[in-house]
Amino acid sequence: MQKRIGLVVSTMIFMLLLSPLYGQHALKLKTVVIDPGHGGKDPGAIGKLAKEKDVVLAISLKLGNYIEKYLPDVKVIYTRKTDVFVPLNERAEIANANNADLFLSIHANYIANPRIYGTETFVLGLHRSEEHLEVAKKENSVIVMEEDYTTKYEGFDPNVPESYIIFELMQNVYLDQSIQVASLVQNQFHQRVGRKDRGVKQAGFLVLRSTSMPGVLIETGFLSNRIEERFLTSSDGQAYLASAIYRAFRDYKKEFESKSLIVDEGTRKAAVTPEPKAEPSVLFRIQVASSRKEIKQGTGIYKRFDDVWMYRDGNRYKYTTGCSSNYKEITALLKKIQSKISDSFIVAFENEKRLPLEEAFEKVLESN
Repeated sequence: MQKRIGLVVSTMIFMLLLSPLYGQHALKLKTVVIDPGHGGKDPGAIGKLAKEKDVVLAISLKLGNYIEKYLPDVKVIYTRKTDVFVPLNERAEIANANNADLFLSIHANYIANPRIYGTETFVLGLHRSEEHLEVAKKENSVIVMEEDYTTKYEGFDPNVPESYIIFELMQNVYLDQSIQVASLVQNQFHQRVGRKDRGVKQAGFLVLRSTSMPGVLIETGFLSNRIEERFLTSSDGQAYLASAIYRAFRDYKKEFESKSLIVDEGTRKAAVTPEPKAEPSVLFRIQVASSRKEIKQGTGIYKRFDDVWMYRDGNRYKYTTGCSSNYKEITALLKKIQSKISDSFIVAFENEKRLPLEEAFEKVLESN
């Protein structure tokens, strides 16, 4: 153990000496590696509706699509794009071999208490609580599925707390950048998607240990929570989570490039000068009723809400209340409306034409 720690310390000192050059040479954030956790023979957490490996792959592919579409100057690399098993050390090797500027590992959580829910994002470091250690143990336990894992990971045992002392020596190399990314992700989850913010945390994750760039492990929610699992397995929920991570990545990229030591004046101005925003074309409303016959004003649903807007969908009349271009605002209103009508839900429109929520969300991304 002492020999292994000594080797790691030497490696860390070398990386720390090089780290000031990192910002000088990286004028642009050019490459991101997206790592969908688990896969193949490793299902990850198993909920009642889905397996972690499938949920996080769907979110990761949507995230990569957003980056490729809206930030075409960024190269997106995946550790897996299908349901295959990839050892943890190979995931880091993929990032290092491609000189990635950022590593994003996407996961879903599970805990015995089904009432716990929310998102949390981890950076490499020493776990500060028993809870953080348990999360790290769960994610690291996949190595036992790999051949000769004791040699490959230098005797590391995911179930022995003493093995994690190595992470305290490694946590400072890219810690600041990683915390910045993690904070941006958590802010987007909370502010834009309305998820419960469980915070930015540190723990010893093997998948982050060997990456030579900033990296985070994102827990997108709990499959053990019935309501959150439904959100995680829905196409809309996956799109919202992916777009939140995309926005965090976009903001980090902008800050990263604006702080570069060798940026021409034109690029610097572009980074700090806000662009004029176009008027929003997509509006979100809350559907509260549906009827084969038109409801007369002053009766029925009109008595329950002051603001009612009707639209036709085939041979049915459908009624909505509330209107906002901000998804966070409409989500907050939905909670109030559902106290009166439990099965009310959000719908989206462009020029008074209904759009699928995922398409509406892409249009919002495009306009922002």
